[in-house]
Amino acid sequence: MGDSELVRKMYESLGEGCITSPGVAHIEIHGNTVLGLHLVPGLVVEAEEREDGVRAMVRIEHGARIEKPVNMCFGLIPEKGVQRIEMDVEVGEDAAAAVVSSCTFPNAVDVLHEMQAVVRLGPGSEYSYLERHVHSPGGGVKVVPRSFVDLGEGASFMADFEMLRGRAGELDIVYEAVCAASSVLEMNARISGSGDDRIRIHEKATLSGEHSRGVLTTNIAVRDSAWADIRNTIRAEAAYARGHVDCREIVRDGATARAVPVIEVTHPLAHVTHEAALGSVDSKQLETLMARGLTEDEATDMIIAGLLSPRYKAEVTR
Repeated sequence: MGDSELVRKMYESLGEGCITSPGVAHIEIHGNTVLGLHLVPGLVVEAEEREDGVRAMVRIEHGARIEKPVNMCFGLIPEKGVQRIEMDVEVGEDAAAAVVSSCTFPNAVDVLHEMQAVVRLGPGSEYSYLERHVHSPGGGVKVVPRSFVDLGEGASFMADFEMLRGRAGELDIVYEAVCAASSVLEMNARISGSGDDRIRIHEKATLSGEHSRGVLTTNIAVRDSAWADIRNTIRAEAAYARGHVDCREIVRDGATARAVPVIEVTHPLAHVTHEAALGSVDSKQLETLMARGLTEDEATDMIIAGLLSPRYKAEVTR
C-alpha cells in the first residue's frame, strides 16, 4: 500500500477527507514512518525516523500566530503493530497555536501506541491541544501517552482528550504540568469504556507561581466489565494560586470505577477545591427524560452522551 493510500485511509477512518488547503499545516505519521509534512509560516517541524519510532521537534516561533489549527494524524491501519512517537514542542514567547491531533487504529487487534511528549510554553504564549481517538470495535489497542508541560509566566495551555469511536481498549494516560506565575492550565478527558476495557488516568498540576490557575476535569462512563482508575492531583505552592479537580464517572452493569482527587496546598494564600461523583446516572434526569417518552436505555445513553460531549474546540483564542 502506497503512502498516499495510507494517508487517505487514515483520514477516511476519521470520517474526513485528506487535507489539501495550502493554508493548513498538517503532519501524517503511519506507524513509525512520516508520510506527509506541510508547514506554514511561524511553524517549524523536524521529524526523524528511527528504528524504534519517530522523533519530532515542533517549534512555534516567537510572536507567531498560527491562525488555523495544525493537524497531526497518527495511526496504524493494519491489525497489528507498534507506533512510538517522541515529541518535543516549544511555543515561543507571545506565540499562539492550536493543534488537532487525531490518533486512528480502526482495525486494531494487537496494536501498541506510545507517546512521549515534552511541551514548553514561553511567557505569554497560548497552546491548545485536542487529541481525538478512533479505535477498533474490539478494543485491541494499548495507548500509553506520557506528557510533561512547562508553562511560562502568563502562558495558557488547554488539552482535551476524547474517544470518537470504537472501544477504549487499554488507556494508560499520565500528564504532569508545572505552572509559573499568572499562567492558566486546563486539562479535560472524556472517555467511554465497555467490554473489558481498562482506563487509567493520572494527572498532576503544580501551581508554582503566584496567581497561577489550574483545572483538571475527567468524565468517564464504563459498562460491561470495564474498569477505570482516575487519580488527579493539584498542588498549590504560591500565593493566590487557584485550582480545582473534578471527576465524574457513570458506572453500569458490572463495571468498576475508582477516583482519587488529591489536593495539596503549601501556601496560606493558595486555594484548591475538588469534586468527585461516581455511580449510576442521576435518577431525576432519568425520570425527566423517561417522562418525555424515552426508554430507560435511551435516557441513560442521552445522559452519558451529555457527560462526554466536548466542552471546547482547539483554537487560537488570543
